[in-house]
Amino acid sequence: MSSLIKIYDILFEEFGHRNWWPAETPFEVVVGAILTQQTRWENVEVAIDNLKAHGLMTPETLTKADVGLIEECVRVTGFYRQKAKRLSLISKHFAANPEILQKPVGLLRKELLSLKGVGNETADSIVLYAANKPKFVVDAYTTRMLKCVGIEGTYCQLQKRFESQLPHDVELFKEYHALIVEYGKYFCNKKRCHECLLLSNL
Repeated sequence: MSSLIKIYDILFEEFGHRNWWPAETPFEVVVGAILTQQTRWENVEVAIDNLKAHGLMTPETLTKADVGLIEECVRVTGFYRQKAKRLSLISKHFAANPEILQKPVGLLRKELLSLKGVGNETADSIVLYAANKPKFVVDAYTTRMLKCVGIEGTYCQLQKRFESQLPHDVELFKEYHALIVEYGKYFCNKKRCHECLLLSNL
C-alpha cells in the first residue's frame, strides 16, 4: 500500500465523508475558488450570500454588474478590489464560452491558467469541483502535511505523486482534498503537532 493511500485511510477514519465543495451550481464553485484565495471559507460564504442577494451568481449577471457593487459584496474576503476584478474577468470568459467546463482536462486547465488571477490551485479546484474532472488539488495544507511526513516538492511534483498513486476517480480526489483541509484546520492551524495522527500511524 502506498503512503498516500494509507494517509487517506487514516484521515477518512478520523473525519469521515466531508461532502465538499458546497455549491448550488458549477459557476458558484468558480466564484468560490476565486474568493477563497488568502482567506477563510467562512468569509467566502458571506460573500457568496451577498452576491446571491443581488442576483449575481451567473456569468451573465456578474459580467453586467458594477464593479463597485461586486467589491462591496466580496469585501469580507479581503483583497476585495482585486477579487472583484478577477470575478468580472472570469465571468466574462465563462459568459462568452458557456461550454468551457465540457472541455477535456488538459485543455480546460490550460485555458483557466491563461486567465488573470487563476493559478494552479484555483484552476484545479475549478476542474475538479465545477467540471467534475479528475485533477488533484494541492493546497497549503497538503504541502505542510506532506512535508511533516517527509514528502516535499513543487506543486506539480506533489500533484503528479497523488495522481500516479491513486485511482483517477473524481469523488476520491474530492474526498481526499476535503479530508486534508479538515485535518489542516484541526491540527496544523492549532499547532497540535504532538497529536499528529499521521506521524504516529505511518
